[in-house]
Amino acid sequence: MNRREHAPVIALSQVGKRFGKTVILHDVSLQVNKGERLALIGPNGAGKSTLFNLISGRLAMSDGDIELHGQSIRNCKPNQIHRRGLARSFQITSVFPKLSVAENLQCAVLWSHGYKYSFWHRVSKLRDVHIRVDQVMEEIGLAARRDVAAAALSYAEQRALEIGITIAGDADVILLDEPTAGMSRSESEAAIALIRKVTTNKTLLMVEHDMSVVFELADRIAVLADGALLACDTPAAIRANAQVQKAYLGALLGEKA
Repeated sequence: MNRREHAPVIALSQVGKRFGKTVILHDVSLQVNKGERLALIGPNGAGKSTLFNLISGRLAMSDGDIELHGQSIRNCKPNQIHRRGLARSFQITSVFPKLSVAENLQCAVLWSHGYKYSFWHRVSKLRDVHIRVDQVMEEIGLAARRDVAAAALSYAEQRALEIGITIAGDADVILLDEPTAGMSRSESEAAIALIRKVTTNKTLLMVEHDMSVVFELADRIAVLADGALLACDTPAAIRANAQVQKAYLGALLGEKA
């Protein structure tokens, strides 16, 4: 049997990132397995967003290597990594505010289907694009809002649309950066259900500060502190980890008590 079938979907080996003399990440080794939902947590400044940017190709690593599906992506650009089956969202909502829900998703699907932004194609004739747009709108619960401009959506709906844009290309590896940031408890609960649904049979790596979201969604939790991986284990083990309690989790849970 092919060894790659058992290889982790994402594998970080002694990854480091420096900006000049400032070390942001050092010696980070981490594996994300097929079909797993792994949450990345840690205090502000721990390096979580930098690590996301390294994995998605928005930043070049200073040390180490990252493999996606068993192949190095060290020198790959974001679009090349996307074509290998990885898609990501961003901490700040990034939709086209003047375009409708359907048009936002259409842009994402056109790109993923290889049409890019070739406006000489008659979009109305691209049946495969329309089918996928309709599928995603149903998945994210915005089918009834298809013709509404993104700017007119509620904040939670905009975040759902961004998740829809992320999954539109049917990538099998999804990176979500603080998907419930700024949401109320009821909105977060709806987002949890949505994320669980759209990442079924996919691999999820997410950054999230809301511990209730993390403990409800994640199969494993990786903790970054001072640019290094402090621990990676099941939610129960992370909750009980004395080092994690001291560095981050104890104080955070204390604030919520």
